[in-house]
Amino acid sequence: MNQPSSLSTCEPYHLPDGYTQLTVNGQYAVACQWAAPVIRELLANSTLHDWAAAQKGHEPMHGRGINYGVILPAGVEFGASTAIVVRRNRHGGLFGPVTGEYFRAPTRAPLELANSLRLAAAGVNTPEVIAYALYPAFMSLVRCDVVTRRLPDGGDLPDVWRSAGASARKALLAAVAELLRKLAGVGAWHADLNLKNIYIARHDSALTAYLLDVDRVSFPGGNDVAELNFNRLARSARKWRSRWGLDFDETAIKQLAALSREIK
Repeated sequence: MNQPSSLSTCEPYHLPDGYTQLTVNGQYAVACQWAAPVIRELLANSTLHDWAAAQKGHEPMHGRGINYGVILPAGVEFGASTAIVVRRNRHGGLFGPVTGEYFRAPTRAPLELANSLRLAAAGVNTPEVIAYALYPAFMSLVRCDVVTRRLPDGGDLPDVWRSAGASARKALLAAVAELLRKLAGVGAWHADLNLKNIYIARHDSALTAYLLDVDRVSFPGGNDVAELNFNRLARSARKWRSRWGLDFDETAIKQLAALSREIK
C-alpha cells in the first residue's frame, strides 16, 4: 500500500519528529522510532489487533469494539517492555453499524497522533500514540489499528465519581478543572467533550485527568474556547444525571465552573 497522499499534502498529517514510516506486505504504518522494529515484525505476520488478541494474558477492554491491553516487547530503553492498548478504530453514531471499521485513508489516526503530541507539549495529559497501521480493504477503504501507551490504573470519570466520597469528589473536580484550564491555555476545543472521555488516574495520593478521543480536538483559539469546553462537559453531566442517575448535581457543576476559571 502506498503512503496515502494526504499524509504528505495535508499539514496536520506530516510525519512528526521521532516517528518513522513503515510499509509491510502492502500495509502502511507509522511508529515511534524505538517501537518501529517490533511493529514491523508484528505486521509481517498479522494485524496489530489480531496479534494483541492472540497474546496470553491480554486484557479485553470494551468500547465501540474490543480493545486489548497487552505488553509490547519494546521500550524507550534497550530490553524494556511497554504496557499498551491496541484499538481497532470503528465508526460510532447512527451509521456505525453500517460503516463499521472501514474508513477512507488516511483515517483520523494521523490527526490523533498530531493532536496528542501538540496537547502533550502544552501539558495536557493524553495517551501517547506509539503507532498506527492501515490495512487495505476494498476500493479506497482501509481498516486502522492504533497503539497507545496504557494509562495508569484508574477509570473514566463517571465510574470514579460514583465510587468517590465527598472529599474525593472535590479532588476529582479540581483535576478536571485543571484539564479544562490547560485546554483553554492551548486554545483547544474538544468537539465531543463528555464525562466518558475524561479518564482519571491516581498517582500515589494525587488524581490526574487524561483527555481521550483527541482526534476530535481542534485549535481555534479565541476567548470562548474555555466556555465552549465547559458547556459541552456540563451538558454531558446533566445527560448522565437524567439518563443514568449519576449524582453529578448542579452544585458540582457550579464548583467545576468556579475551579476551571481560577488563575493558577
